[in-house]
Amino acid sequence: MTVTTYTLAPQGPTDLLGRRVAARLSEGTQQLPHAVSERLRAARVRAVANRKLEVASPLRGYALAGAGRLVDEGLSLWGRLASAVPMVVLAAGLVTIHVIQNDLRASEVAEVDAALLIDDLPPEAYADAGFVRFLKSSE
Repeated sequence: MTVTTYTLAPQGPTDLLGRRVAARLSEGTQQLPHAVSERLRAARVRAVANRKLEVASPLRGYALAGAGRLVDEGLSLWGRLASAVPMVVLAAGLVTIHVIQNDLRASEVAEVDAALLIDDLPPEAYADAGFVRFLKSSE
């Protein structure tokens, strides 16, 4: 059985930790059956190949358009419109809530004003502290 070792220049403490873990795992591979070690070798080769693909294409989903500009290929016109719809709905909901609350406040003020104008008492009576205590005690 051949053990493949990869030599890379150390890049930091995490690289050193990774090398130590790999060394410990490599020690145990000497005792494994040949079929298991071959499956591990194949998995290692696939993992390294996948890692190289990920590192090689960090701009996946983007394409170069004239003069080296990046263009996002992920969203079409309908996709962009669909992503804007929740914001429009939220704004419309907030405006609706604001209008409804203003109407409720205006109707409450109108009720109080109507009660004051229709009542037999003059408005100065409501400003009198003794009359307010009388109203509270009679309730």
